[in-house]
Amino acid sequence: MAPAFRDGDRVLVRRGPRPAVGQVVVAERPAGGGTWDGPPVRSAAGAAEVRGREWLIKRVAAVAGDPVPRDRVRSLAEVPEERVPAGRVVLLGDNRKVSFDSGEVGYFPADRVLGTVLRRHTP
Repeated sequence: MAPAFRDGDRVLVRRGPRPAVGQVVVAERPAGGGTWDGPPVRSAAGAAEVRGREWLIKRVAAVAGDPVPRDRVRSLAEVPEERVPAGRVVLLGDNRKVSFDSGEVGYFPADRVLGTVLRRHTP
């Protein structure tokens, strides 16, 4: 997400309501092949459980019910559905040339989104 965010940045995240297109979110990084090890973080999870995962900062490109953005996301170019399926989101990094996002893994499960970034945190 450079230049907006860099590795190691701390952000304030609002957990709860599902994000909207254009918002920046924190999402759990898949382990490999677009899959995740174990269940998603519980909505009531404490800091220790959240810290035990790898996270990505991405921008929401489409949510369930939106048209599939085939023209912007190569991994979704051949999907049969016309709309993003329920429980899924399309996430893209601002620096597309080097971003690990829906371009590589397709849809992200909505329950793997921790929350919406409110601002960068400065201690």
